[in-house]
Amino acid sequence: NTILIKPEITVKGTLIYFHGSSGNITTYINHIRPLVNSGYQVFMIDFRGYGKSTGVPTHNNIAVDAQYIFEKIIVLDEIKNSPVIIYGASMGTQIATKIAKDNQTKISALVLDGTISSFTDMALTSVPDEQKTMVEQYVTSPYSAKNDIKEIKLPKLFIQGSEDKTVPFEQFETVYENALTPKELWIYRGEHLESAKLYPEELVQKVDKLLNLSSQKNP
Repeated sequence: NTILIKPEITVKGTLIYFHGSSGNITTYINHIRPLVNSGYQVFMIDFRGYGKSTGVPTHNNIAVDAQYIFEKIIVLDEIKNSPVIIYGASMGTQIATKIAKDNQTKISALVLDGTISSFTDMALTSVPDEQKTMVEQYVTSPYSAKNDIKEIKLPKLFIQGSEDKTVPFEQFETVYENALTPKELWIYRGEHLESAKLYPEELVQKVDKLLNLSSQKNP
């Protein structure tokens, strides 16, 4: 299940949005509303087993689905003539980073909001110390933002709430430190994925700046 949300004004760019581990694309509509109102069209995807999408999600089949959908939509008339930005939110930062790494010549930039370093690292936050060795052995990450980010040369924007209690701050720091330049960091005062709610105008400004930086690198 997918949806393409278009602005009522001239389109200045396309965001391909990968949502987090809870809810579905309708849950994240308010997260992208300021960007749509400012002129971005947003393509959103329900992972397998989320929203109206059928099936059972796994890390691997989500990656296959995401790449398949990316290849289909990148050639659509509504999208092929506009710059494309990959946007990942929370757990969606993992697949967003992988898709950006694997398709660098076809996109303009990457936005990571509430970044998780890896599926394994996230699992380790909820288990006792005596079980962590077992978790590291059996809860594996077939791809991870902390590794994939090392290969991405595109402009990148990292968005992080200073009061985020959902994802440990050090996970975001690991990915940011591993990232190549150009990269920009925006730490706002707020909790997990609250940038659009608390600072909609600044969010738009940051993404606009990212798009302008991308156009300078790829005239």
